[in-house]
Formats: sequence, C-alpha cells, structure tokens
Amino acid sequence: MAEQDRDNATGEAGDPGGEVHDEGTENHEQAEELAERGEPESGEAPKRRLGLIADPDMPERVTRRLADDLPDMLGQEYVSWAVEVDVDPVTAGRHNTRDILASTRDRMDHHNWDYAICLTDLPVRTHGRPVVAEADCDRNVAVVSLPALGGTQVYRRSKQIMLLIVDELTGHRGGGENRYGLDNTLTRILAPVERHEQDEQHEADIRYTTTPKRGRMRLLAGMVRSNEPAQLIFGLRSALAAAVATSAFGLSSSTIWQIGDQLGVLRQLLAAFVSVALLVFWLITAHGLWEKRKSGSEADREQVLLYNTSTVATLTIGVGVMYLGLFVINLAVAMFVVPEELLSSTLGHPADFTRYLTLAWGFTSMGVVAGALGSSLESDQAVRQAAYGYREEQRRTEQSEQS
Repeated sequence: MAEQDRDNATGEAGDPGGEVHDEGTENHEQAEELAERGEPESGEAPKRRLGLIADPDMPERVTRRLADDLPDMLGQEYVSWAVEVDVDPVTAGRHNTRDILASTRDRMDHHNWDYAICLTDLPVRTHGRPVVAEADCDRNVAVVSLPALGGTQVYRRSKQIMLLIVDELTGHRGGGENRYGLDNTLTRILAPVERHEQDEQHEADIRYTTTPKRGRMRLLAGMVRSNEPAQLIFGLRSALAAAVATSAFGLSSSTIWQIGDQLGVLRQLLAAFVSVALLVFWLITAHGLWEKRKSGSEADREQVLLYNTSTVATLTIGVGVMYLGLFVINLAVAMFVVPEELLSSTLGHPADFTRYLTLAWGFTSMGVVAGALGSSLESDQAVRQAAYGYREEQRRTEQSEQS
C-alpha cells in the first residue's frame, strides 16, 4: 500500500509524461497565442484591447510600427493594453467618415475589441477643411487620415494624433490639447490642427481638422507621400532602358555634341522641363491615370482635383529623380570616355568642365524624351500605383472577392 502511494506521488510530481507536462505545453501555447495577439506574456488578459484597422501599403507599415510602441506608451499612464492590427481596406469606396466609422465599429465587434481606430490614406474633408481625425466616443471608434498629417515625419505625427484619439475615447484629457506636441510652433505656422466638438446631429463627437488653404497643401503633400514616388522609379524600367540607350547614342554622335554646345542655359532648362513634362503626360495618357468624375459617384470635384494633382506631382517627382540620376550617369560616362582634346577639337574651342555639363544635359533631355516611348511597355500595375483612383478601385475589388 505504501509502495502504491509512492508510485502515485511520483506520477503526480515527477512523471515527465503526467499532468505537469501537459500543463506546461498548454501554458506554452497560450503564451505564443498572447504574443501573437500583442498581449502580455504573463498570461493575464489585458484590461483594454485596442484594434488598429489599416489600409494596405503605407498605412499598414505605419500601423504595425505603432502597434509595437503604443502598449508601452499607453501603459505608462493607464492600465495594461493589448494592440492588435487588422489590415483591411474598409475605406474602399467610402468618401465620408460616417461610413468609415460604421465599418470600423463592425470590425471592432467582430474582434471583440474595446476600442478601434482606422488608419487610412484616404483624404477626408469636411466644409473645405482637411480632416486629421474623428472620434465617436459613444461607440469607442475613430478614424485617422494619414495624408492630412503631411508628407514628412508621418510616424511621429501619427503617434501623436493616436495618443490624442485614445485619450478622447477613454475620456482622459488631462494636460491640454498640445500635451503630445502635435500642435507645436512650426505646425501652427504651416497648418495648425484644431479640435472641434460636434453636436448630436453628427456621427463623430470630436473632430481634428487643419485650415482650409494651408491644410490643403499639407494634405496634398501627404497624398504624394502615400503614392510613394520612390516605388514609381523602380517601376519605370522600360522607360529608363530607352533613355539610357538614347543617351548612349547621343554620346557617340559629334553632331549632337555641337548642337548641345550651341544651346544656351535657358534652352537647356526648357528642354529639360519639356522632356520631363512629356514623359509625365505620356504616362498619364498611356496608362489611364487621369481621374474623371463619374455620374452618380460620391467623389466631388475637389476630390477629383486632389487625386489628379497628387498623381501629376508624384509622377513629376519620380521622373525628375530619374532625370537627375541619368544626368549624373551621363556626366560620369562623358568625362571618362570623351577626352578633353577630342571635345575641344570637335567644338572648335577649349572645353572645360561646364562643357561636359552641357554635353550630359543634352544627352539626358534627349534620353528622357525617348523614355516616353519606352514607358508604353511598362505594366499598368507598376505605374498605376501612383494614382489614388486605381488603388481605391483595386481595394474595392479585393474586398468584394473576400466577401
């Protein structure tokens, strides 16, 4: 009998295959699940769960970075938090915050979150003012429009507005409106952020907006940032190949050297402007990037203008950077391949460094014009990412397929 008791005790306390092992495995699985959801590894359920719903592309990257930092920043002042990220284009096809907040509320109920904030790259406006954020405190949901934060320091500003919105949703407003530094001196000069309390007729209780004129410029800068001009450069491979090939041909032609030498600075600048404008125009027309207001569409005239302006600005920046890169390459090749004596004898006068600059400038303008033809070979998807209307249509298609 004593031996049996010892066996039972051994099975309960020391048997590696007993309940202790099963409990350890279960605890390990729970820890992994909590870590994946962003909750504390202690196994205790956080007292508040915040869901961040992000549009794809740049909003997703900003949101995932915020999800890593927000629990610590919120936990310093409040109870423990768990922040979860859901990448879902809930704003596709929606042009007002009322519909966005309703969709955010549905996602919050689906995930059993305590609060939910949607981060979108959709430009939102009301009464001619760009909307930075809106919060429905009764339903614990909010929306943040990232383009309204401008084209620089997007993460820092999004973190500041997110902390403000969480305070609005939780009812903690100690320290004033500028407690996180969003409305600093420079911001007040460029485009001050103003807080408005809405009446009962509005869906949102709190609204943060910028000024109509200066805020619109910052909104446009944020839209260009969302279009990611750097990605466009990598998408213009065919245009770049055509430009490089044409530049190489110009480098081998002494006639083109003489023509470039006879052009003054103003003509060179005009040629550069025309070549960039031609490639931008060709990209817009060849790939259908120009947004038109459709009958029965909720998109108003100003929104269509913002879309088209941001597309033109994005393409101009992308093509302009390509022009500068090609110019540097042509200048280096010209100085390496063409001796100074050969250039002097061809031009009929001494050749200094400025002549090499003129030479490379001419090759580059000629090459970019040829790049317009090469841009026709680019895939629509590589170029259309620079257009808001295309991305929105693509997200609507993906959302309908998922549903």
